[in-house]
Amino acid sequence: MAHATLPDTNPPTEATWLQRNKLSVAPWIFLAPALVFFAIYVVGPIFESLYLSLFEWNGLYDADGNSTATWVGFENYVKLWDDPNFWTSLVNNVLWLVLFMLAVPLGLFIALFLNQEVPGMRLYKSLFFFPFVISQVVVGLIFGWFYNPDFGVVGSIYKALYCEETVNIVGNVTFRCQGNPPDILSSPDFATYGIIAAGLWPQIAYCMILYLTGLNNVASDQIEAGRLDGAKGWKMLWYVVWPQLRPATFIAVVVTVIGALRSFDMVAIMTQGGPFGSTNVLSHYMFETAISEYGERYGYGSAIAVVLFAIMLIFISYFLWRMYQDEKGGR
Repeated sequence: MAHATLPDTNPPTEATWLQRNKLSVAPWIFLAPALVFFAIYVVGPIFESLYLSLFEWNGLYDADGNSTATWVGFENYVKLWDDPNFWTSLVNNVLWLVLFMLAVPLGLFIALFLNQEVPGMRLYKSLFFFPFVISQVVVGLIFGWFYNPDFGVVGSIYKALYCEETVNIVGNVTFRCQGNPPDILSSPDFATYGIIAAGLWPQIAYCMILYLTGLNNVASDQIEAGRLDGAKGWKMLWYVVWPQLRPATFIAVVVTVIGALRSFDMVAIMTQGGPFGSTNVLSHYMFETAISEYGERYGYGSAIAVVLFAIMLIFISYFLWRMYQDEKGGR
């Protein structure tokens, strides 16, 4: 005897909004902690600097806990226009930006050299990779000793070429030189170039790593096709290899530009902005004006920070636009 099935009296439950959109909501749940920290430690200080740049403030509060800041409007920005130290820092930032771009082609050529199957190449790669591992502070100290005219490499080379070694009556070794050894970091004309050269050392290593990664992803079939068509040497590099390195080049340029604009560590370690402020960059001048022992001008320092942020925003916006165009074209 057949048993009749009873109808289901429970109506189907309607899916909640979270269940219907879980695929689109899940990424935001994972991003939420990072976005919160980004808002607190990046976005918040940006707007605070914009606000503080409209005041004249030494960072002190009165007995009641009220700020002693005085509203000055855009007066801090007007002072920047007539401040020779600001223009020196801005010119040095442009100089950093231009010369730092040498890291991109130099990193590419070193990567091409290291991208070979020869005995001992892993050791060479480690040696070229080493500058990127060590701290910027250590790099600054190393090059500070390197440029030292008394015991550094530059001073030793100068003594070997232009000095005559003599022994006095006491038996001590002295040097009779045609002139004083070059003191690069004490020269207003050459100190900035010496610091940039020190900063290029680890930056070239970073670009080299990016290009080595890109060379590992170069399509071998295109290389073989190029050889069959007679391409070799510079033609192979320009027409076959270089187009496939565009992503690595884009990242290398972005990181190099941001690193040049953010140049602070090397200046602070090697010259502290001297001699006579000739090596200052915007980031170090901002620190020197606002919170160093010579500063306590928070409003003026914030104005310098706003100018630096505006310059970086121009480059970052351009790079983001390029990334958007590349993504749009790749669809």
